[in-house]
Amino acid sequence: MKTWLEVALNGSWGKALQPGIPVSVAQIVAEGIACAREGAAIVHVHAYDEASGRQCDEAHLYRRIIEGIRSQVDCIVYPTIPLASDMPAAERFAAVEALARSGLIEWSVVDPGSVNIAGFVYINPEEQVRHGLGLAARYRFHPAYAIYEPGFVRLGAALARAAEDAPQPVYRFMFSEGFAFGFPPAEYALDAYLRLLANEAPGAPWMVGGLAVDVLKLAPAAIARGGHVRVGLEDAPLGSQRSNLDWVQAARLLIERTGATLASADDVRHALKRRI
Repeated sequence: MKTWLEVALNGSWGKALQPGIPVSVAQIVAEGIACAREGAAIVHVHAYDEASGRQCDEAHLYRRIIEGIRSQVDCIVYPTIPLASDMPAAERFAAVEALARSGLIEWSVVDPGSVNIAGFVYINPEEQVRHGLGLAARYRFHPAYAIYEPGFVRLGAALARAAEDAPQPVYRFMFSEGFAFGFPPAEYALDAYLRLLANEAPGAPWMVGGLAVDVLKLAPAAIARGGHVRVGLEDAPLGSQRSNLDWVQAARLLIERTGATLASADDVRHALKRRI
């Protein structure tokens, strides 16, 4: 069995909450390359304005990051979308569309639902989800679904079925120890998600990740059930003493100890191609 390993390098935390995250383009590129060389087939990034230290979802920044990483290693590199939902769907997905039009992305965030995370409401209106899936169909990238609550599985699967010719979404079950959304990283919770996924999107690829969580506690159970793993400083407990490379190395060792083999980027592409 080949297990996909994804690293989420930074998220939108800023250094005040997660001091070890890379912020500059050069830092993000360097960490992405190092993690890919250690076995991460997939790299997820948030671009930042270096002067303010705030997330900045400009296509030109993502272009520099993606091209910088891909110039040195073969891996799937994909961006996020702005947190703010109070903008037209076309504006929220503008950077994604520009990158997709240039053939630079193979995956993109398209999160099928809304959730309260520590007092912040992460909002994804249905019309914006439909817009993202429409772009996926047009430009042939895979939607990366973050599943914060069970309803995300149901809505995401329904909208994917309704989206004409959209490529197969990848379902990432989001667990947490530090926040009170969804489930903690426990096997009963994983099994509940898997039963639901089997009903709503049979055979869909899935992985475990989260926010403010050490998901490696759940990784052996996920691998045993045919799933994949995401680690990194976007997902790790806030104030993590481990670097992105440390998380990837720990995940690689754990995956290998289970008897699984790390997937290459081409392995991931071929597995998804069979499901388009």
